[in-house]
Amino acid sequence: MIPNRFSFRPSRTTHASTLRLLCAVIGGLLLSGCGVVNHMVYKTTGDVMQGFSRNHTVPYLMQSDDVAMGCSMSKATAPLLMSFGRVTTEPDQLAVTLYLSAGGCAEEQAREYGLESLAAMNAMNAGEAEDAMIREKRAYAVAAQRYFSAWKHHKAYYGDVGSGECPDFDDDMDEFIYMAGLLSGLQALNAQIQSTSSIGVPTNIGSIVARATGCLSNEKWWGAPMALRATVWAMIPGSKPQGEDAFERLAIADKQGEEAGVRLPHVFHAIAALNKGDMAMVKDVIREHAKSLDEDEPNPDWRFVDAMANNMIVAISDQLWMENTGHRTPLGQLGSFWDDQKEDVETMSLDDLL
Repeated sequence: MIPNRFSFRPSRTTHASTLRLLCAVIGGLLLSGCGVVNHMVYKTTGDVMQGFSRNHTVPYLMQSDDVAMGCSMSKATAPLLMSFGRVTTEPDQLAVTLYLSAGGCAEEQAREYGLESLAAMNAMNAGEAEDAMIREKRAYAVAAQRYFSAWKHHKAYYGDVGSGECPDFDDDMDEFIYMAGLLSGLQALNAQIQSTSSIGVPTNIGSIVARATGCLSNEKWWGAPMALRATVWAMIPGSKPQGEDAFERLAIADKQGEEAGVRLPHVFHAIAALNKGDMAMVKDVIREHAKSLDEDEPNPDWRFVDAMANNMIVAISDQLWMENTGHRTPLGQLGSFWDDQKEDVETMSLDDLL
C-alpha cells in the first residue's frame, strides 16, 4: 500500500502544543467573559444606586431636620456613589447634592474655628487666636473646593447655565437640584473669598447665578430664587437692574419663605446685610427668623432645607454675640441681643415690709 503523501499524522509534541493553545484560548475567553459580566453587574448596580439615591434617599433626607446626619451621610457616601461613574454614566446630578452638602460640612467647621478665634481674642490669647484663624481659612478652602465641584457637576448635567435657555425639568426634584447647584456656585465664590486663597472659582459666577435663577418659579420655591438674585445685586456692584431695590426684594422673599415654612431667604437677607455692614438690619432679620420659628411650621417635605437655614442664622447670631460678649447666643435666646433694652420691672422696697 502506497502511503498518501498528503496525509499528516501529528506527533505527541504537536498534540501538546495544540492542547496548550486551545487551553489558552478558552482561558482567555473565560476571563474576558468574566470581565464583561462584572462590567455589566457594576453598571447595573451603579444605575440602580444612582436612581435610588436621586428618587428616594435625597427626598427622604429632605424630610429630615437632622443637618448633622445629612452632613455625615454626604461625606461618607460621596466616594462610593461617585465611583460608579467609572462603569456607567457620570452621576453629575447626584454629585450636586453630595458636594453641596459636603461643602456645608467644611463651612460649618470653618465657622466653628472662627468662633474659637474670636473667643481667644477676647481672652487676649494672640497665639491661639491666630492658630484658629489659620484653621478657619483652611476649612473655607476645603468648602470652596467642594462647592466648586458641585458647580462643575451642575454645569455638566444642565449645560450652559445662565445662557438664557432653561432646561426642561423632569420633576420637582430636578428643579430643586438645579437650584441647589446655583447655590453651590455662589457659596464656592464666597468660601474662596473667606479662605483668602484662590482655587479657580470664576469671579463672574455671581452674575451667572443671578441670570440662571430666572428658570425657577419664585412662588414655588419659597422666594429663594428672588432672594438669591437680590443677594447678588446687593453684593456685586453694577449687577442690579435699573429700578430694582435688592433689599425690598429680600424683604418680600422673607415673607414668602416664612409662609412656605422654608426660611432660606432669611439667610440670603442676613448675608447681604452683613456685606453692607448694616448690623441693625442683620439683627432685624434674625429677630424675624426667631419669630417665624414660633409662628410658622416647617414645610414637611423640605424640613432639611429649613433646618439648614436655621443653623446658618444661628451661626450669624453666634458670631455677633461672640464679638460683643465673648460667648455664643444663649440657649433659647435666638432673636435677642446683649444690648436690647430691658423692660422696666416694678420693684418693691423691702423697707416697707420691715
